[in-house]
Amino acid sequence: MISRRAFLKGVLAVSTVGSTFGGYVLAEPFRLRVTRYKISPPNWPTGLRVKLAVIADLHVIEPWMGLSRVAQIVARANALEPDAVLLLGDYLPSTGIQRWAGRVGGGVVSPDDWARELGRLKAPLGIHAVLGNHDWWEDPAAQARGCGPTVAGLGMEQAGITVYENDAVRLEHQDGAFWLAGLGDQDALLQHSGHGASTGSGATRTMSDRTQYGGVDDLTGMLRRVTDDAPVIMMAHEPDIFAKMGDLADRVSLTVSGHTHGGQVRFLGFAPVVPSQYGSRYVYGHVVEDGRNLVVSAGLGCSGLPVRFGAPPEIVSIELGGETA
Repeated sequence: MISRRAFLKGVLAVSTVGSTFGGYVLAEPFRLRVTRYKISPPNWPTGLRVKLAVIADLHVIEPWMGLSRVAQIVARANALEPDAVLLLGDYLPSTGIQRWAGRVGGGVVSPDDWARELGRLKAPLGIHAVLGNHDWWEDPAAQARGCGPTVAGLGMEQAGITVYENDAVRLEHQDGAFWLAGLGDQDALLQHSGHGASTGSGATRTMSDRTQYGGVDDLTGMLRRVTDDAPVIMMAHEPDIFAKMGDLADRVSLTVSGHTHGGQVRFLGFAPVVPSQYGSRYVYGHVVEDGRNLVVSAGLGCSGLPVRFGAPPEIVSIELGGETA
């Protein structure tokens, strides 16, 4: 399979052939929509209605995702009046898009600055975050240590945002209680030349013949933090964990993820390149398997190139406890 970078370069080249198509491809990263889901997961308590706003994959960088754009997203999320806001990782830009930004006079935005904007999010049950793979990959010090803290995580914590790594908190809603859990990133650590980094579960995942990605995820340890029978919502940057939960699967009522960008480029719903072990199985949207529920956001920023097509940026609004949509 071709790489995401190679495919997107091809799309960018094709876009120059037709001004209409090219203009749409280059303009789509600046769109902003709200995608809404109403879900009643199995074992979700009757009468417990919770509204979540989900923000994923900002990849903050000028000029495509600068501070004014982050402020616009924050204002739009606040207007939804959610009970809680979930931030699903990849706040830092990929190396590839940093190169493109440099060519047009843009550049990286300080984590302290974009975290300060995210700190303006408002929700009675708080703002909660996990880190994504790029928050690790673009942090040389964290890579060298093989552990946190990361500059992205520190920036958010200084802005008053709770960052989770295999942790959980019990939240009290007016209609009842539920747990919010955040899984450590599954592809956090990378090493080259065949020397893979060990994951939280002692596993290493090979993604190519040159690079291996290791995780800091610990699903079992995270769920040990849950001490009663209240339902669990899990934040996990990569959706692949949904297929790997085994006997613990029934304990999680809803998993929310980003990472895939909805494919970032999709033709008639088909995404040629998806950064997942499972291809298009978890590329986008509300996925139900064996009665279990996963929502994958298309996210808001771009990776590799400042191009989106058929996968417009979105804030996701999830209403739990209503009729299934």
